[in-house]
Amino acid sequence: MKSKLALLVLFCLVILPVAGLAQTAASKPKIAFVIHGGAGVIKKGTLEPKREAEFRQKLEEAVLAGYKALQSGKSSLDAVEVAIRIMEDSPLFNAGKGAVFTADGRNELDASIMEGKGLNAGAVAGLQRIKNPISLARKVMEKSPHVMMIGDGAEKFAKEQGIEFVSPKYFWTKHRWDILQEIIKEEKAKSKSVSEFRNPSDRNEIYGTVGAVALDKDGNLAAGTSTGGMTYKKYGRVGDAPILGAGTYADNRTCGVSATGWGEYFIRLSVARDISALMEYKGVSVQEAVDTVIQKKLQDLGGDGGVVALDKNGNVGISFNSEGMYRAYIGADGKPVVQIYKD
Repeated sequence: MKSKLALLVLFCLVILPVAGLAQTAASKPKIAFVIHGGAGVIKKGTLEPKREAEFRQKLEEAVLAGYKALQSGKSSLDAVEVAIRIMEDSPLFNAGKGAVFTADGRNELDASIMEGKGLNAGAVAGLQRIKNPISLARKVMEKSPHVMMIGDGAEKFAKEQGIEFVSPKYFWTKHRWDILQEIIKEEKAKSKSVSEFRNPSDRNEIYGTVGAVALDKDGNLAAGTSTGGMTYKKYGRVGDAPILGAGTYADNRTCGVSATGWGEYFIRLSVARDISALMEYKGVSVQEAVDTVIQKKLQDLGGDGGVVALDKNGNVGISFNSEGMYRAYIGADGKPVVQIYKD
């Protein structure tokens, strides 16, 4: 009897606590982080070695910054915002500082951010003086009863929230300006109407939209996207980046998604939400879901671009049907993986 009692005491004091620790360790979510810097005609050899190195360095900087934020215990929203701000501040990408020009020579910026726990989101569009649109999108989510604000109204709200403003001249870059002038000359030479829609994928250019998806230690997903839109876009055009369910989506039950590409197609297909729905209703993996939507649905409709995604367990899903996509994630060994081309 005494021996049985001793064994029971030993079980309670030693075995149960160890089992509890093992269960806690097993159930603790693993952090994960993935970003993109745009998709398009990016074939090997089209980038000068120096410029390619610049892209790789900036992508690595951004993905490491977001991942380190997660490692320090910050939220998935924090990680998404810090990484996207780094890319918005770089002239390399079509977001923030490097935004492309509209047909009338202006820069109009859009962004959105979403968290997967409560499906809360914020989006902004048509900005001309906000240095970091992703931060304003987060303010819309957290400090207003609304989901989307645009133009002058969004910038008025930005002032109230202490968001950093810049002169419209801040967004001027010679590279983007020269591309606009080339397009204008081509259109005049072809005697085309100035109102005719232009598909920028016809040129050897990229959709430089930036985005990020994060999974934090609490198992919460978040996704964000920021863009300057399309070169030579017309009359207040808004693409998919600020449209929840098209360019950005996050749901803790399934995945987080950020997209880049020809926005009109991503809106028509509700690309980001469709990926989540495939996982929710059909139970497919995140990679199968992104491939189904990008390689089949988007491809069949005639659109191009790509997505990065994370599922609720931290598995990465990446798919694009263009020649390349700037992308980076943190591998199983904790080191950054930076990729540009298909292979």
